[in-house]
Amino acid sequence: MKLVTFDAQPGRQLVGRLDAGTVVEFDVPSMREYFEREGQVRETGRTFALADVRLRAPIVPRKFFHTAGNFREHHEDLARVDWSHPVNKGIVFFQNVDAIIGPGEPIVYPANLTRELDYELELAVVIGTPGRFFSAEQAAEHIAGYLVFNDITARDIQRREMESGVFSFSKAIETFCPIGPYIVTADEIGDPHDLDMELRVNGDIRQKSNTARMSVSIPQLVAYHSPQTYSAGDLITTGTIAGVAASTQDPFANYLKPGDVVEAEIERIGVLRNPVISWQDAYGTDEPPAEQWAG
Repeated sequence: MKLVTFDAQPGRQLVGRLDAGTVVEFDVPSMREYFEREGQVRETGRTFALADVRLRAPIVPRKFFHTAGNFREHHEDLARVDWSHPVNKGIVFFQNVDAIIGPGEPIVYPANLTRELDYELELAVVIGTPGRFFSAEQAAEHIAGYLVFNDITARDIQRREMESGVFSFSKAIETFCPIGPYIVTADEIGDPHDLDMELRVNGDIRQKSNTARMSVSIPQLVAYHSPQTYSAGDLITTGTIAGVAASTQDPFANYLKPGDVVEAEIERIGVLRNPVISWQDAYGTDEPPAEQWAG
């Protein structure tokens, strides 16, 4: 089943499921509450043509756990160009949920903050059943589904952060967290460790790999994070693959800029498409100056 959050009219978000080209509405106020009720919700009887609604970010979780360095190819890619500090597996941090945007929504380029705006295609895991301190063998009981995540990153800010071994601000800026286009329930995916992954910028392939190349399996990741305590609807990311702009021979030719369109795709899960626009185009005003105090 493909679960969606959508607008049928401006200013009111609804929850439902996709049935071919039709959206079937559920009687529940949010996707998070859908999982809190363990999916035991009724349909309202209303349906909408998919072409007549606007898909939004499928869910805004209580907690959003990042996992970095899970694809060794990403670490090796950055090491090859001597980018900065190692991105080895085991780095964990939280995402700012207020940075979440959905399919079709613009990534706003904050030129006063960064000139090195990068993309990172990742698979995200949706927690359905709350829990804590459980094993990898028990993890499947807690996994409800999957979605596509594009981990937008300000590399110049990240390099400063990585001097302390932790990065967060570089990924937590407003609009830097596109997710979607929907949640595909785990029963439709089966084994999530054999899904093709591809990210394109203006149609050009930048990242291409497969979830089989993870260093740590999804059940291991889910169990590893569990001491932090899961709520229904929480998200966990699996790390990105090779091919980010920072690892190319000419990063500034490949970093994102206003006018670009990014398509992040994972087999059987969908295509998450987002344009990149300037602050002026987003808000109709000049961009405010960025306060700089970190050396």
